[in-house]
Amino acid sequence: MAAIDMGSAPTGVEYGGKVNMAFVAMIVAVATIGGFMFGYDSGVINGTQDGLEKAFNLSKLGTGLNVGAILLGCAVGAFVAGRLADVWGRRSVMMIGAALFVVSALGAGAATSSLLFVIARFIGGVGVGAASVLAPVYISEVTPASIRGRLSSLQQIMIITGLTGAFVANWALASHAGSSTAPLWLDLPAWRWMFWMQVIPAVIYLVALFMIPESPRFLVACGREAEAQAVLTRIFGAETAAKMIADIRASLLSIAADHHRPSFADLKDPATGRLRKLVWAGIGLAVFQQLVGINIVFYYGAVLWQSVGFSESDALLINILSGTLSILACLVTVLLVDRLGRKPLLLIGSAGMAVTLATMAMCFASGSFTDGHLTLSDNVGTVALIAANAYVVFFNVSWGPVMWVMLGEMFPNQIRGSALAVSGFAQWIANFGISVSFPAMAAGLGLPLTYGFYALSAFLSFFFVRAMVTETRGRTLEEMAA
Repeated sequence: MAAIDMGSAPTGVEYGGKVNMAFVAMIVAVATIGGFMFGYDSGVINGTQDGLEKAFNLSKLGTGLNVGAILLGCAVGAFVAGRLADVWGRRSVMMIGAALFVVSALGAGAATSSLLFVIARFIGGVGVGAASVLAPVYISEVTPASIRGRLSSLQQIMIITGLTGAFVANWALASHAGSSTAPLWLDLPAWRWMFWMQVIPAVIYLVALFMIPESPRFLVACGREAEAQAVLTRIFGAETAAKMIADIRASLLSIAADHHRPSFADLKDPATGRLRKLVWAGIGLAVFQQLVGINIVFYYGAVLWQSVGFSESDALLINILSGTLSILACLVTVLLVDRLGRKPLLLIGSAGMAVTLATMAMCFASGSFTDGHLTLSDNVGTVALIAANAYVVFFNVSWGPVMWVMLGEMFPNQIRGSALAVSGFAQWIANFGISVSFPAMAAGLGLPLTYGFYALSAFLSFFFVRAMVTETRGRTLEEMAA
């Protein structure tokens, strides 16, 4: 087995000795398939709107509700999974989520009414919500502090890979059929096959989860220290494992003197009876990640670019370009997050997104309407396209991966599951609000004001990070209790 010397860490206290990196890599690879499913299930809707509108005779509001149905499921999934993970375990709940992906993919593709489609997407959303909060926390709980940021950042790469995979599959199926609404195999429209393609990675994810162990932090919290020590010994060696067990136990006792099972009551400061500042910081990170409008690019990218003059085929190809740039940007994060730190990357991202979103708003403001559609000149359209992709890069160098990294590591052991439940719920409710409101905002307020709101949110997020976020680079999870 490959091993790496962990004798020196960038900051904080780190354990010495050798780490079984082959085993860690296998664990991370399996866990991040959840990120891929998160991305695929979120992105597959992009390019299917025409089919949904024709099949179910939807209004613009109806389209927003069908697109946003998954997000309510995500909010429920994130909230429930965070708590159930403290009861049943991280891996067990991820397995349930994987099964829900399969059910959702089959149901969404076969739906004969808007109601059935919404139900199927809600089920998939529960799986996405579970994957969104559990994959980063699971990774953070089994990896060394000095490389935890890099390994946790892989979750965002897999999310974007899943999104890009959905874009590629949608484009290929639509191109093969002639359009997203044209018949494909078994004389069924291509948009239905776009959903059914998801079954393949969902089954792979479910099977692979049987290959990885339960989180040692969860096992200690449940009093199953022998099992936890076996997992940690396999990763870090016997001597280090014994030290880690003692530190994990101490961190649980430091925040809950009676060593009770984790609960939502732990989120309150005993001195004031109010939510801890750290929990508010997590909620703020989760909400601001959505207020900057990133999922408008992923959920409505094809519709947006068609609205400013691109063909359906070209719009789907632009989505693939955005997905590819996102992956490359996340690779930059992997290189920098454990060197530069989490907070500096968030600040850089906030500033960059504010500028690029403001540029897009100004470009849209200069357009004219032809037959009810916004039309941009060639030069302005080029600037808008460059600004949009620059915005995607800034997001995925910073807020995209770093928010998930921080939610996975910033909370002490005793409150991690509960704090993730609350933060994840807030993240997906914000996601739902932004995504469902976009068609109405774009039609009522126009794209300039809509994107101006996202730019303002990015601007405000800069000051939120400066005031509320504490750097976590290089600190062990047990140090977070301090």
